[in-house]
Amino acid sequence: MTTSDFVTSLEEGRTVELDWGRVTWLVGAGETPGAEQTFGICVIHPGKRNPLHSHPNCEELLYVISGSCEHKLEDELLPMGPGSVIRIPRNVKHWARCTSAEPLVCVISFSSADRRTDSHEDAGIA
Repeated sequence: MTTSDFVTSLEEGRTVELDWGRVTWLVGAGETPGAEQTFGICVIHPGKRNPLHSHPNCEELLYVISGSCEHKLEDELLPMGPGSVIRIPRNVKHWARCTSAEPLVCVISFSSADRRTDSHEDAGIA
């Protein structure tokens, strides 16, 4: 085992640029072999949102670092700001829309290293 098997940084993560923002994956099956969870940083541009989606094989936690959003959880819209966290059970349809003038920056964590995503719109999520 080496340190690189356990420690990574934002600069070393795998960043996926999307029209609504970006996700940087730091821990997961592809990033850190042997991991049992997925962990990343998500940025959503002001006024944008990620597509409606769900995760069939894991629960998600989303923790807001900066900015604010409304988070759609099935039929509810929940306001969130810095310091708030939401638990999204598996198979629950959801999205987040940045409602602040600054980008939404949040930590996303999943209970599986091979997080799967089902899209419920034409556009997908990385």
